[in-house]
Amino acid sequence: MLVYTVGTFDMLHVGHLALLEQCRTLGSKVVVGVASDDVVASYKPNVPVIPLNQRQEMLEALRCVDSVRPYYELEYVTACKELDVDIFVVGEDWGSKRHNTDVESYLQSKGKKIIQVLYNPRTSSTAIKKDVMAQRSLPIAPPYFSAMPVAAL
Repeated sequence: MLVYTVGTFDMLHVGHLALLEQCRTLGSKVVVGVASDDVVASYKPNVPVIPLNQRQEMLEALRCVDSVRPYYELEYVTACKELDVDIFVVGEDWGSKRHNTDVESYLQSKGKKIIQVLYNPRTSSTAIKKDVMAQRSLPIAPPYFSAMPVAAL
């Protein structure tokens, strides 16, 4: 069974890992679609912090992922056809926009499944970015320890 999921996967974190490990439990092969910066900009206010090629490389390094492929249009039917997807895993924010309903119709017509999963509440890329921005406004703390002269070692 081939499992396919899509996302931005910016600032890879434990929530991403939980999603991908859940995908692994659903089939024998997991393929991850990674949104290009232009695709992300079409539906989010901010583009990713991590470049697409680096996001791909991080995902490819995970044991629970078999293959990674970028996508450059907000459309999922083409990849589902090319991959012959058995299960398409989506997040809880899946909506009724055309790119979503198109792939739902296609998969349903082929007897394939869409499984919606809840996001891991422990973290998100958005939360991480907010934390980083909040820390940028704080004064830099002095070092925890001072360097010792080499001669003293």
